[in-house]
Amino acid sequence: MAGLISLVLLGLLIAYIVLKPSRYNGHTTGKGVPIHILVLGDIGRSPRMTYHALSIAKHGGKVKLIGYLETSPHPDILTHPNITLIPLPTPPSRPPSVPFLLFAPIKVIFQILHLSYLLLYLLPPSAWLLVQNPPSIPTLAIASLTSYLRNSHLIIDWHNYGWTILSSTRGPSHPFVSLSKIYETYLGRLGSHHLTVTNAMARQLRAAPYSIPPHKPMIPVHDRPAAIFQPILSPDARNEALDKILFPSGREYYRALVSGKMKLLVSSTSWTPDEDFSLLLSALTMYAARPDAVPILALITGKGPQKEYYDDKIDALVKEGKLPNVRIATLFLPFEDYARLLACADLGVCLHMSSSGVDLPMKVVDMFGAGLPVVAYGGYESFGELVKEGVNGRGFETGEELAGVLGELLKPEGENELKHLKKGAVEEGRRRWDEEWDGTVGRLMGFVEESS
Repeated sequence: MAGLISLVLLGLLIAYIVLKPSRYNGHTTGKGVPIHILVLGDIGRSPRMTYHALSIAKHGGKVKLIGYLETSPHPDILTHPNITLIPLPTPPSRPPSVPFLLFAPIKVIFQILHLSYLLLYLLPPSAWLLVQNPPSIPTLAIASLTSYLRNSHLIIDWHNYGWTILSSTRGPSHPFVSLSKIYETYLGRLGSHHLTVTNAMARQLRAAPYSIPPHKPMIPVHDRPAAIFQPILSPDARNEALDKILFPSGREYYRALVSGKMKLLVSSTSWTPDEDFSLLLSALTMYAARPDAVPILALITGKGPQKEYYDDKIDALVKEGKLPNVRIATLFLPFEDYARLLACADLGVCLHMSSSGVDLPMKVVDMFGAGLPVVAYGGYESFGELVKEGVNGRGFETGEELAGVLGELLKPEGENELKHLKKGAVEEGRRRWDEEWDGTVGRLMGFVEESS
């Protein structure tokens, strides 16, 4: 695969030399500065890059937000006059009969051709090119080449590492994992500026094998909730929101939720291997077997490749009678309804297992923004940068531990602790994305003065 992709890149480089793309020669700060944001994924499920776009647009920058339009983006993205959506064509899907080793190069070449033509010729040059990593293939190669040829500052926003995600899905011995690691650690150094989601990641990127040199700015920008995520503190407002969200599928549980006889549990998942959903099913099965179990409505939101598999497992557990007093529903909600759901819930559950050990789940940030305490998988280094044990949430590493925490918090005797955790979640959610962004990226790009 590497040889074939190298030939494609070499051919493109020759084409670039012959058909030189225009270069950026304008101002790099202030109102009107053009900025391209590249998301090689679904924009509707890329909240951090969405918030970057909104922050830049708010300060007068002209944003072209590039990515796939598979789900509805944030409503403000669609209406902001300073943001233009540039949809990418969906790459071909792998037929079940075609091995991954044979299909992967086809998909990558498809992306290389479309991205290079778009970034180098169809779009005008930009002062800044902000890219999300991962995915790193082929994003980092095309972005590095584009920034060099078009005189753009390249900002790499490190959410995680592509090679560690590939290792978790394909196994550490897969040949693509080694190639991906070499590719990512080398090309990652070509960014002129770097953003990270945690302090731990910033430290790691300075060390081997990444070895990003000290003269290149490395700025931790912690995910913070957007304004759309707000606590609902009034019982009447919560009841009204529940009435809208649950209708018609969960209508039968409305009275029990309003009266407090049933607890509302919410988890958001992308239905991928880095979130072991079987942990939650195992925990709910053990919880349901407790004689003092308070009834639960567990709403699981999101889209992804393993959803159908787990829907079948849930149906099987119900038919076997292993989930008494527990009702599980999987659904996908528009952005506004998802924000309301978090604010209405009693407890959030996060199953994110960091492949790198140094990233953090955005979904927990959103839960805190909505004032929702969290029970989250905590077996990785950066966990404590977000979830404070006993303050705004609780951690677990096994299904047994999760079942135990649910039993403690949801029974009547756990009401005071749950209220304490909710207070901590509300406090954690007070610092918002705009404040975090203005003090970091806003200053880097020159939209915010150092003294402000």
